[in-house]
Amino acid sequence: MPHGFDFWTPVTDAGSTGTVYAYQQGNDADNEPRLQALALSHEPSIWVQDHQTFQVMPSVSAAPTTADRASRALPFSHDHETARADYYGVTFDDGLRAEMTPTDHAAVMRFTFPSDTGSLIFDNVNNNGGLTVDARAGVVSGYTDTSGFWGAPRMFVYATFDRPITGGGTLPGGGGDKVSGYAGFGLGADRQLTMRVATSAISLDQARHNLRLEVGGAGFDQVRAAAQKTWDAALGVIKVSGATQDQLVSLYSSLYRLNLYPNELFENTGTAAAPVYRYASPYTQATGPNTPTATGSAVEDGKPYANEGFWDTYRTAWALDSLLYPKLTGEMIDGFVQQYRDGGWIGQWTAPGYLGFSGTNSDVAIADAYLRGVTDFDVRGAYEAAVKDATIPSSGLTGRPDVQHSTFLGYTPQTTGSSASVSLEDYVADYGIAQMSLKLYRTAKAGDPHRREYLDNYTYFEDRARHYVDLFDPATGFFQARDADGAFEQSPSAYDPRDWNATDYTEGDGWTYAFAVPEDGNGLANLYGGRAALADKLDAFFATPETAQFGGSWLGPYHEMFESRDDRVGQWAFNDQPSMHVPYMYDYVGQPAKAAEHVRDAESRLFTGSTIGQGYPGDEDNGSMSAFYIDNALGFYPLQSGSPTWAIGSPLYDRVTVSPVGGRPLTITAHHNCDRNIYVQSLRIDGRSSDRTWVRHADLADGGTIDFTMGPRPSAWGTSAADAPPSPTRGSAAPNPPADLTGAGRGTATASGGADPAALFDDTSATAVALPSGPASVTYRLDRPGHIDQYTLTSAEQSGGDPAGWTVSGSADGVHWTVLDRRSGEAFPWRQQTRAFTPASAPGDYRYVRFDFIPPAGGGATALSEVELLGRG
Repeated sequence: MPHGFDFWTPVTDAGSTGTVYAYQQGNDADNEPRLQALALSHEPSIWVQDHQTFQVMPSVSAAPTTADRASRALPFSHDHETARADYYGVTFDDGLRAEMTPTDHAAVMRFTFPSDTGSLIFDNVNNNGGLTVDARAGVVSGYTDTSGFWGAPRMFVYATFDRPITGGGTLPGGGGDKVSGYAGFGLGADRQLTMRVATSAISLDQARHNLRLEVGGAGFDQVRAAAQKTWDAALGVIKVSGATQDQLVSLYSSLYRLNLYPNELFENTGTAAAPVYRYASPYTQATGPNTPTATGSAVEDGKPYANEGFWDTYRTAWALDSLLYPKLTGEMIDGFVQQYRDGGWIGQWTAPGYLGFSGTNSDVAIADAYLRGVTDFDVRGAYEAAVKDATIPSSGLTGRPDVQHSTFLGYTPQTTGSSASVSLEDYVADYGIAQMSLKLYRTAKAGDPHRREYLDNYTYFEDRARHYVDLFDPATGFFQARDADGAFEQSPSAYDPRDWNATDYTEGDGWTYAFAVPEDGNGLANLYGGRAALADKLDAFFATPETAQFGGSWLGPYHEMFESRDDRVGQWAFNDQPSMHVPYMYDYVGQPAKAAEHVRDAESRLFTGSTIGQGYPGDEDNGSMSAFYIDNALGFYPLQSGSPTWAIGSPLYDRVTVSPVGGRPLTITAHHNCDRNIYVQSLRIDGRSSDRTWVRHADLADGGTIDFTMGPRPSAWGTSAADAPPSPTRGSAAPNPPADLTGAGRGTATASGGADPAALFDDTSATAVALPSGPASVTYRLDRPGHIDQYTLTSAEQSGGDPAGWTVSGSADGVHWTVLDRRSGEAFPWRQQTRAFTPASAPGDYRYVRFDFIPPAGGGATALSEVELLGRG
C-alpha cells in the first residue's frame, strides 16, 4: 500500500536480507527462476538490508518433510507472473498458483492447488524468531527478530485460513527449528486456500486486531479491489497524453516507487471510527524484555514514519511529494518529527531506528516542504530538530559529525570521513534552516518569544551556508577537504578530480561535487570566475568521461562508478544522487538549452525499457530516481532545495494534467513537442509570457496552465542574466561570509578574577571555562578593529552554568564603551549548543569587545564552551 506498514514480495533467495528477488540471475538449468517464498518485508534498500521478515511457501504435499529452500522452490516462467502495485500472482510449472494482495498491516494470500490436498511451509531468513502452528484454533502465529545489521524491534505475525488445518508441526531445514514448520489442509472442489495474515510490532493481540480491522471477513477480491482503489487515487494525480507505452510504464512505475517510501510505523489500537495510533518505539529506551506475545519496546502515542534516507531523497522526492500530496507530506514530516519528540533527533537514515549518513539532509528537506506551503506538521518541533542537528555534538548515528569543530572552523575537517561532501551537504542544510528561519520570523506574531531568535538564526545560517567558499581550492579549481589547520588534503600536483576518494567524498569524485551549491549558482559562478567560467566548467564536466578506473572504496571501484561509466554522460553520475541537479546549473549562466539537451538525452535513452533490469540507470533509493524521472518529465526540477522554486528543463509529454490531492489541476502543454523539438522557444504561465528559467512553487501548486512552445534549435529564451534562478549572492563578487574575528592569532582575551579564558577561543566546544562566581566578564582585544555582525555563545557540557543574561560592549580604546547588545532570559536547550545573536546596535568598528555575564539563575559560576565574534576586520 502507499507508504504501508508492510511490503509483501516474492522471494528467489529466502536466505537473503539484500537482493531477495532476482529476475533472472541464478536461473535453473532450464533457464527459469525458482521462487522460494512469498514474504513479509520491510527492506528500505539493499545496503541497509531487510528486517522483520516472515515467509510462506505453498507445497503440493499435505505433509512436507523439510523446509529446505532448494527442495521447496518452484520454477516458473515470467510469462505466468503478474506484478502490480496492488497484486502479485504467479502460476508455477506444476500448476500450483499463488496470489497476494495487501492492506496496510496485513495481506490476503490465495493458493490454488493442482489437487485436493496441499500445505503451506512457514519459514524465515534465519532462526531469529518463533513459530506456532495451532491446528485446533486454525491459527499460525509467531514473531520475527530478523533484521539487517542495524537491528529492528520484534514483529508479531498472526494468520488464519478458510480451511481447517489437518496437520502441522516443525520442519528441519530452512531458517532453523524455531521458525520452520508447516500446516496441511484438505481442500474443497475449487482446490483453493485463502490465508489472511496480519502483523504488529506491538503484540500478537494487536496483530489479531489489525487483521480484524483491515481484513475481517473480506475475500481476496474485495481486499484487492480496495488496494487498487487506493493505488488508483495515488497514481491518478498525473495524467499524460503524447507518451509512448514505455514512457507510461516508466512514469507510473516511478510514481509507484515514490509512494512506497517512507513507511508507516504506527498502528491503530482503537477502532476504525475512533482510531488511536500507537507504535513500538525504536527511539526510546525499552521498558522490558520481548516476549513471544508482546514487545519490550516502549509503546508510544504517535504516527512516525521510517525507512527513509534523506540524503537520497531530499534532492528530488520531497519537493514532488509537496506538490502532489501536500497534506500527506505534512503527515509524513510530522512522523519524522515524532522521532525528535520521542528520541531527541530526526534520523538521517531510519530503518527503522537511527542511522547516520553524510550530512543532516532532513533539515533542508523539511524546510523546503515548509517553504512550499506544507504546514500540517509540528513546525516548531521540526525547526528545533534542525537547529539541534546544526549546533550541538551528536553520537554519530544522529546529527552532524564533528560539530564541536566544524561550527568554528566553517567546515568539517578532514579527520571526519567524506569531509568535503559532508560540509557541502551541511551548507545546503544551513541554507534551508536560514530560509525556514526567515519565514518563521515573517509569520511570527508580535508576542512570539522566538521571533528574535528566528531573525538571529536567519542571519547566522545564511552566512554559514556561504562558507562553501572555504572548501574551494583555487589551485585545483575544485572543492576538496581541508584539515583543522586549514591545509587542503591534496596538493595541486596530486589532486585528480576523477578520483572517487571516500576520504573526501561520499559516493562521488571531485567532479561530482564541483557544482554542489545548487542554492547559490551566481555565487558559485563568481567563485569560478564568472558566468562564462562556470559554463566552461559545466562543459568540461559533461565532456570528461567516467572510466571507473580512479579510486573507489578499499575494495576498489564499485557499482556507482560502473553505472556512471555505462550511462555515458561524462562525469554526470546521476545514477546516484549527488550530481542529479547539475544540468540545471546551466540556467544560472544563460544556457538553458544545454540543460534541455542533457535532460532529454537521459530521459529518452537511460530510462528506456519496462522489463525488470531495465528502466532505471542506477540507484533507485527510496523513490529518489523515480522522482528524478517524474520531475524532469514534467519539465521542472527542484534545483534549489530550501527555496520554493522549480528550474525549467524540457517537458517530455505533449500534455500533462497534474491534479494535486486537495488542489486545483495544472495543465502543462508542450506545443510542437517531439524528439527533435526539445528546446524551449517561449513560455506562458496562465497566459502571461515569462523568460525566466524558473517558476515559483505556487505557479504549479495553485493550478492553471503552463504553455511551452518547443523547437529544434536553441532560442534566446532564458538567456539573459535576469532570467536565472534567484541566488543569495548578487553581483559579480565571490561570497565573503563573516569571519571568526576571534580565530587563532587574531587577538588576545582576558577574564575577570584572573580566570584563563583561552578555552573559550580555541575553536572547539569540547573544552569549557568556568568563570568566577557572581558577575563575571570576558574581554577580547582584536589585533585590528573589526565590525561585529554577530556573536555566538556555546553552552558548557555540564549543566548549571548558563548565564542568566549578559551585556556586550564595544570600545575603540578599551576605556570608552558602547553597549552593543543586552540579553536576559535566553536559554540553551541543549548542552554544548552554539547560539548566535545579532547585536541590537553595532555602529562601527571596535578594537575591544567585552561580555559582562549575569551569573546563573541558581547562583554559582558562569560556564561556557566557546565565544565567537563574527564580522569583518
